[in-house]
Amino acid sequence: MIPDAPSGSGERQPSRDDGPLPDALLRGVSRSFYLSLRVLPQALRPQVSLAYLLARASDTVADTKAVPRQRRLQLLRAMRQGDFRPVSELASGQALPAERLLLERLDDCGAALESLAPGDRGLIRSLLDTIISGQIFDLERFPGESERELAALSDAAELDRYAYLVAGCVGEFWTRMCAAHLPLFAALDQEELLRLGPRLGKGLQLVNILRDLAGDLRGGRCYLPVREPRRFLDPGRFGELREVYDRWLGAAAAHLDAGWEYVERLPPGLWRVRLACIWPIWIGLATLARLRRANPLDLSRRVMVPQWRVNLLLGQSLLCVRSGRLLGLTYRRLRAAAC
Repeated sequence: MIPDAPSGSGERQPSRDDGPLPDALLRGVSRSFYLSLRVLPQALRPQVSLAYLLARASDTVADTKAVPRQRRLQLLRAMRQGDFRPVSELASGQALPAERLLLERLDDCGAALESLAPGDRGLIRSLLDTIISGQIFDLERFPGESERELAALSDAAELDRYAYLVAGCVGEFWTRMCAAHLPLFAALDQEELLRLGPRLGKGLQLVNILRDLAGDLRGGRCYLPVREPRRFLDPGRFGELREVYDRWLGAAAAHLDAGWEYVERLPPGLWRVRLACIWPIWIGLATLARLRRANPLDLSRRVMVPQWRVNLLLGQSLLCVRSGRLLGLTYRRLRAAAC
């Protein structure tokens, strides 16, 4: 998880003249995560960027209010089968220009997918299939669009499964793609990396769930398995949720610990891959630290790590990325603040 960059940054809007997968389009829809995409080794960048665009498009389909829920489900199932053409009908209903252009140009993304080597194409298709399964589960599990139809997940197992479908699977994709294209990565213990990678993704998803709790409640979704979720529409009742909330903060931190084990297994020669993993983990921990001091039920006070703090963490990572000792010191300091 990397928080969005501030708006009004002066970046040019993507245009249809930028090529099939324009750099400006990636920057427009991913904002701060664009940094992680740009730091990747060139051997990985096109495949991971394309996978991101396709997943971002399916997320836009799942979240849009431009068409009824049943139509969104139909479009997601079409995407799952590799048919991206119908999705363009949603483009005009998107408020963000970059999202509008992404849906308009989804056929270009599909063509780029077909042009990849079979192994890369298979990994991206498998990833998209899993993520869309999670998005379909979300739409079917939560029946409404407002607090009037508010529902909660049943138990921890259901939350864990959801977090894997929409985020944990990315850790597997990432690991397999790195192993396919980076010989130094392929020489590592793949079984252990495939165990740790999904936990990193699930940790980042939990951070998002905990940060966005107030907004999700008002959208009819409570991803935390609690009884009577309607109680928590009132920010004054956060004390009743504190114990459960703190438990899930701890679960998110434990998953990020596993993600840090993943980073520690990467040798200095894979410093670009290290950075792409370090940034979301460090910013995730900084977010957890702020959440421990906040009332997450207060919609007027959404927790965000300030841009100056993000910039500071990025700078620190660049200075110590090749030193396991310095990286560990910074991680332990951030982890202590998140406890």
